[in-house]
Amino acid sequence: MKKVALITGASTGIGKELSNIHAEKGGDLVIVARSKNKLEALKTVLEKKHSIKVMIIVKDLVRPEAVKEIYNEVKDAGVEIDYLINNAGFGGLGKFHERDWELDLAMINLNIVALTALTRFFLPDFVKRNEGRILNVSSTASLMPGPLQAVYFATKAYVTSFSNAIAEELHDTNITVTNLMPGATETEFGSVSGMDKTEMFKKTVSARGVAEDGYDGMIKGKLDVISGLTFSQKLMISMVPLSPKKMVLKQIRQMQEVKYNLE
Repeated sequence: MKKVALITGASTGIGKELSNIHAEKGGDLVIVARSKNKLEALKTVLEKKHSIKVMIIVKDLVRPEAVKEIYNEVKDAGVEIDYLINNAGFGGLGKFHERDWELDLAMINLNIVALTALTRFFLPDFVKRNEGRILNVSSTASLMPGPLQAVYFATKAYVTSFSNAIAEELHDTNITVTNLMPGATETEFGSVSGMDKTEMFKKTVSARGVAEDGYDGMIKGKLDVISGLTFSQKLMISMVPLSPKKMVLKQIRQMQEVKYNLE
């Protein structure tokens, strides 16, 4: 029987690659994003190439009412979701007190509120069936504070904490919650956030590789999946809990300062 995956932020980057992977495995999809044109193009390709069914939902998840609308549309269509993949999110570079508050508020609404609400709407259905998998896309940023990306790092810390907590709440069920923590990845995130001009994004990994790690971890029911780190980044993260916090904060700030011009 085909598994149906609902994937947010499915039009580009990791979300698009997760959609490709699920389709390659013969699963049907509900793909969600703001761009109708990109979703329709992806639907056409996936249905033709893999003989699957793709439902598209065009929504801006920053809107408070968007999640309930998505849930109702899925229910009205008679679609049962097996895998919930909360991938949508964005970041932004700059000092907190200088950044546009409306942008940071939208970031909180997307990265935290929408992800939490989607989980809250669909999880009771999983519990009733005693079956289902959730993949929440967090970040290695969740493992430390992030000067010059204070709100983004904090939102991802929430995602990691939330995912791990509800995974334990569901320990006696057949439902799993996997927390994917990518490092710097080749997606639109870098250019949109401004991180593409920083030391941290000088070396990135493919969105496909990160998506494969996350999808495989979800299927296996892993708690945490870290993906896409260089050796030096792995070393740095392993040292974070053992290092003086002020030193760590300084290092992260320096890595996120704009160092060069790509133009």
